[in-house]
Formats: sequence, structure tokens, C-alpha cells
Amino acid sequence: MSSAGSFRSILFDRPAAAVRREDPSLFGDLNLDQVFAAVAAGRDEYDLAPFFATPLADVPAVQYRHEVQRDLADEALRKAVAEFAARMRDMRKYLAQAAKLRNSYQKERWFLDAAGIYCQAVGTLAGALAAVEVGSRGFTAFRDYLHGYTRSAAFAGLAADVDKVTGALAAVSYCITIRGNKVRVARYEGEADYSEQVQQTFAKFARSAAKDYRAGFRALPDMDHVETRILALVARLFPDAFAALDDFCARHASYLDDTIRVFDREVQFYTAYADFIAPMKAAGLDFCYPAVSKDAKQVSARDTFDLALAAKLMPRAATVVRNDFELTGHERIIVVTGPNHGGKTTFARAFGQLHYLASLGYPVPARQASLFLPDRVFTHFEREEDLATLRGKLEDELVRIRQVLEQATGGSVVVMNESFASTTLRDAASVGEQVLNRMTDLDLLGVYVTFVDELASLSKACVSMVGAVVPDNPAERTFKIVRKPADGLAYAAAIAGKYGLSYAQLTERLTARREEAG
Repeated sequence: MSSAGSFRSILFDRPAAAVRREDPSLFGDLNLDQVFAAVAAGRDEYDLAPFFATPLADVPAVQYRHEVQRDLADEALRKAVAEFAARMRDMRKYLAQAAKLRNSYQKERWFLDAAGIYCQAVGTLAGALAAVEVGSRGFTAFRDYLHGYTRSAAFAGLAADVDKVTGALAAVSYCITIRGNKVRVARYEGEADYSEQVQQTFAKFARSAAKDYRAGFRALPDMDHVETRILALVARLFPDAFAALDDFCARHASYLDDTIRVFDREVQFYTAYADFIAPMKAAGLDFCYPAVSKDAKQVSARDTFDLALAAKLMPRAATVVRNDFELTGHERIIVVTGPNHGGKTTFARAFGQLHYLASLGYPVPARQASLFLPDRVFTHFEREEDLATLRGKLEDELVRIRQVLEQATGGSVVVMNESFASTTLRDAASVGEQVLNRMTDLDLLGVYVTFVDELASLSKACVSMVGAVVPDNPAERTFKIVRKPADGLAYAAAIAGKYGLSYAQLTERLTARREEAG
């Protein structure tokens, strides 16, 4: 079925917008695998994973999704879409049950009921969309599509046939006479029902509640052999009603409109994410629609945070540390240094999450954000040694970063975390300098987390940010990443920690010694 209208998709403003799927391997580095698993939880039937792996290629496509989500912020529209989704789930349950049943008439009745639920779902949604103000191109086009579809001969005929056949079956009335092991089925001819009189007659003898010996009907949808035989006899008594049921199922076997089916799945991409971030927003965390650009690489964010970490901290999400960053002019790479366990990796993940979520058209975790729309997001995080490759840790890191830099372009975002930490300071500085020079030559955007402080001032394209500590107690981290020159202590702190000479480790050791001596 189809109807007039230019609506194609509530997710993509045009078919060409959905051309590339991202390699999900980067999701693990950015903890986006945790985010997307939580977003899609309970929605397996919609198969949302391919949407998460399909970033958008241009700004109008992102703006198209922003418009749709702003419409969905309207409570009436959000409620209407939720009710539509619930009815469509019921429809699929009925169709699934019909497929499991053995009796043809029973299968057809479940199919008829599924079609009835569908007609109700579509009609109700069409009415709701007509009653609310929508501003997005997506919902405006879909509203027009539904208006035409619900007035089409195909849909009107389907709805009329559902009512006609349902009414004919509801009018079927029959009597069953059971004598021994024989069952007789006949049309109901107005025979008297003496059940109420019998109950009144015996009620006067009741002294207390009596045990109920009546046998109940089975709750299972499938019929046993007796019920199957009775149904066959009823069908012989009312051939017209059951012939109409046969005819309905034959003529409307493909009643589900493909555009509506696709909408039902695609709109879950929005509602699932909105449900996921709603508790975090209620806890006081900010989300915004970022300004995105394919040209300007002057990016910034205020009060941004790691989305996966915030979700994990619920209901204490408000305790998550928020950071700011900004790249202006020819600045391209944020080089992050500072003490271990000071929030550097979390900051790097947040940077990558921001740009990837922005490329999906989602609101991003920040109070305000202006972001670049990348052609690819690459990550280079520390990995455990893989014996199958027969490579050492440093060699594996070098192979992987070479692959990244061979694929990256000036339109890419690269997030590197604690790369080359397994080698000496001199080698890490030498390799890091070559990698950063290649990144700046490509003019890409990125974050480079390192213990080599001198890399933070390698060129004008590099911006130094440092994991802050409490001034009076350098061993205490604030987990804030601030823009300032590297303080020269990152490598020293790393070495001290490696050999058990950090402030915390020495304090613990001295305390233990005093206790032993005391």
C-alpha cells in the first residue's frame, strides 16, 4: 500500500544520507557500546544497532534530526507516538501468535484482530498529528502522508472490511449439547437460559460459601481436538461469516504499509535516546543540540561530560565532573597531560563521544557545544598484547596508529589515549612528535593523552590541557581538565607510581611503618 506524499523517512532527509556505516570497534574505546546497549535495552525488536553505526555525512541531515526531536519534546506528540508504538507491538504479537497456531480459522481470526489493531493505531496517530503543531520537515511530511494514506481507498477498504468481518463473527451464536462423549452443535434459536433461575433456587439452601466445582477454560491460545471439531461444525452452520473471514485474509495478506512499518522502527531511534537521557536531565545534567559544521574547525563545549560514566553513576549523575574545551584559529589538537587517574581518559572519551553523537544527530552531553561534523572518528587506545599477532605492545601500537593515519583525512577526528606508554620517555617523545606532526599536517581534530609533557607545546596547532589537582595536596585529583601549560610533572608522577614512590604510596608505607613501630 502507498499514498501520495513525499515522506521517505523520519531519520534520513534523503536516501543518500545513509550511505556509510561506522566500524563498531571504536565504540568500546569511547564506551559508546555501553551507551548504545542501554539506549536499545528492551527494544530488541527494532534492531537499532545499525542506526547507531550510521553517522550522518552532512549538516542538513543532522539538522533534520534536530527538528524531529524538538517536535518530540511536545508531550502530546510524544504520548501519541508512544501509544502508536504500543499498538504496533500488540499487532506484531497477534501476528506472531497467528503464525504459531495450527487451526486455519483460528489463525485467520488472530490475523483479523491484528489488522484491526493496525487500523486503530494508524487512525489514532493520524488524528493526533493533525491536532498538534509540528515544525520539523520529518513530522510535517509524515503527517501529510498519514492524511493521504488514511483517506486512500486501500486503507478505507481495509478498515471497512475489518469492521464488517468482525461484526459478522460477533453475530455468530450457537448452542452446544453434550451427552456422554457426544457433542452436538446447533444454531441458537432463542432457547431460554435457566442458569439464573437455578442459582436463585439453590441460593436459599446455601449456609456458607461452597467449593466451586466448575471447570474453567484453558488460557492457552491453541485449541484441543474437541474445540477444533466444534469450530469446524460452527463454520458449517455459518458458512457466510467464515467465508468472509477467508476472503479477508486472502485479500489483505499484505495490509501493512511499508512506510508506516519503517516509521514505527525509525522513530524508536529518537524515543529510546530521549528515555535514556531523561533521568540524567532530571538529575541536573545538561544536554544540547550542538551547532555543527563541515567547514569550521573552531570547536568548543561547556560543561561536557562522559555520557557512559554519567549513566553508570545514576541516580548520582549530578556528581559527574564536567569540563570545558575550546579550539580557536589554527588550533586542532588538545594534548592532555597530568597525573594518573586524574580524568584524562574520561575527558578524551567525552571529546570523542561528543563528535560521534553529534554525527548521529543526537543531543550531546553539554550545556553548549559547537562541533565539527567528522567524516570518521578514529581511536587509538591501549590494548592487551595479542599473542596471535606475534607482536609486542609497542609494535602493535605503531601498526595500529599507522593504519589510522593512512585512513584519516582533514575531516576526521582522532582520539589517542596513553599511546606509547610502554616505551621509554625518549622513544615516546620521538614517536609522539612524528604522530602529532602527521595529525597537524592532515589538519584534523583530535585529543592526545600522554605522559610526555613537551608534546603539549609541539606546535601552534597543539593546545595544552592538564589534569588538575588540589593545590594544597597534589595527590588529590579534582578530575577537572583545565587549559594551561604542562607542568612537567606528568612523567615524574608516572614513574613514581610505577616504582611505588608516589605521594599516596609513600604515605601509606610510612603510616604502616609507624604503626609497626608503635
